[in-house]
Amino acid sequence: MAIEVGSVLEGVVTGITNFGAFVDIEEGKTGLVHISEVASVYVKEVRDFLSEGDKVKVKVLNVDGDKIGLSIKQAEEKKEEPKAPKSFNRNSDFRRGARPTSASFEDKLSRFLKDSDERLTDLRRKTDSKRGGRGSRRD
Repeated sequence: MAIEVGSVLEGVVTGITNFGAFVDIEEGKTGLVHISEVASVYVKEVRDFLSEGDKVKVKVLNVDGDKIGLSIKQAEEKKEEPKAPKSFNRNSDFRRGARPTSASFEDKLSRFLKDSDERLTDLRRKTDSKRGGRGSRRD
């Protein structure tokens, strides 16, 4: 049976390096699980998560000749995170302790930029009023 990208297979860890782990999968083939694909949390040492001889479930990420890229974290079933309610009001809900549960990077970045612009505008208004307004001369 050919190894296809996207398939989930079982394998045995045969070697551990600083950059990942080698896993024997079907037909005597070996693939590499890069350190970034070992777990869904930050991995400093692969040996903290895996040992030689461990049976693991892996997902095939890519096949390039004899090189097979594998992932343990993508083979795990993903639990769907609850989304923030659509009526989430950032200012009042944060004061009450509510936090959005998930947001994409773009959403977070746009929210940051908007907040930053609002704060700069408020700061400019306060400093301009102390100086006597914009464009006024100081003699």
